[in-house]
Formats: sequence, structure tokens, C-alpha cells
Amino acid sequence: MSIWGKILGGAAGFALGGPVGALAGAVAGHAVDMLTEANLQDDAKALPSGDERAATRQIAFTIGVIVLGAKMAKADGKVTREEIVAFKEVFRVPPAELRNVGRFFDQARKDAQGFEPYARQISKMFPRKSRVLEELIDGLFHIAKADGEVSDEELAYLRQVARIFGFADADFERIRHSHLGPDESDPYTLLGVTRDASDAEIKLAWRRLIRETHPDKLIAKGLPQEFVDLATDKMARVNAAYDRIARERGIA
Repeated sequence: MSIWGKILGGAAGFALGGPVGALAGAVAGHAVDMLTEANLQDDAKALPSGDERAATRQIAFTIGVIVLGAKMAKADGKVTREEIVAFKEVFRVPPAELRNVGRFFDQARKDAQGFEPYARQISKMFPRKSRVLEELIDGLFHIAKADGEVSDEELAYLRQVARIFGFADADFERIRHSHLGPDESDPYTLLGVTRDASDAEIKLAWRRLIRETHPDKLIAKGLPQEFVDLATDKMARVNAAYDRIARERGIA
């Protein structure tokens, strides 16, 4: 399935709530008061039940992806053409939805509110440190790398998003190294282990990451193809890191 479905055009017709709902109202031309931190509600409690709840959650998540992508692109003070192209590559915006996505993207860039409320609303839709949240961070890294470098401001943005999503700094370092490349002498960080870890610990960490990242598992959960593709790329990098360590140590 696609992350977009047929949802963006009708987003204003759903009771999204929170900052995502406020942004949807602004895009639709509705007068929506800016929500403060104290106004944010737990979306898991606020959403309706059944199919309507699932559709509302998908809409909120999709708009949240656009918002975080737009604010990722402007984290270093500028939005480049490469970053916009990268967003479309990662999330495969269908031609019929380009206009709608563009409206949300532009509104998010102009929105004076920071990214944190949006990240918190998205984080409430999934368990902390969930696979889908890590895949979203992977997509943001792809956007950050699009112009040839990842600035300190972009790294700070990504680190804070990861913290809001429940990832510890050690988790973020593993994710960062999977995109920017660990030190050539130390692929261990990518597996989330230290150099003094035992062979058994290294193999256990590798198997855990492969199990969590395997595309088949994400497909079974119904995640969109965009995230499955990101997981496939990450699994290849994890395997390459383990293969290098195994050769160095002679692990069978």
C-alpha cells in the first residue's frame, strides 16, 4: 500500500486534533486557533473507533510525515531543490497528490510553531522506539543527505526527533552511522555494540537488528512500500557491517 492512499484531499473532514489538525485546518482555509503545549491531547484516546479511527490515524501520520520532512529541509535555514526531490523519492508522492502534498509542505515551512509538537503527536500513535518511527527517521536522514552534507543543525533536529520518539542517544548513534557511515576502523557502532563485545553478543545484536528490520516483517504489519524499501537498504548495511566484523574476528 502507499502511505498516501486517498487521504490528503479529504483531510479537513476528519477530527484530527492537535497540531496536525490545526495545520490541516489552516491548509483548508479554516480558522483554527494555535494549540499550546497544554492543549495537546492523547490522540489514541481522542480518535474515534474502528475503520474511521484507522483512517484518521493514517491521515494524521501522513500529514505529520510531510510536516517533519518540511521542517527537516529548513533545519539549516534553507530548503534546497535536492531536499524537495529527496522527499518525493522517499515517500513516492503520486502525481495526483502532488498539489495537496505541496500545500501541506509549504504551510509547514511557513508555520511558526516548532517541530516538537508534531513529533510528539506522531509518537503517540505508536509504541516508543517502534519500527515505523525508526523508518520515519531513516526517511528524514535521506532528506538531510540530499544536498551532499548533513549540517550540525540538521543532526540536532534529527537527534531531538529521535528522543521524542523514545530512542536513546545510543540508538540514535546506531541510526546515524547506518546513514553517514561509521569510522572505517569501527563498524561496531552500526550494530549497536562496543568493540569489546563478545562474538556471541555481536551475533545476537546482528540477528536482532535483522529480525526487526526484515522487510517481510514490515510488510506483514501493513507498512507502506516506502518504509519497506528503506528497511531493505538498512538491512543491507547491517549485513555488511556484520560481515566485516565476522571476517576480522573469524566468526563462523
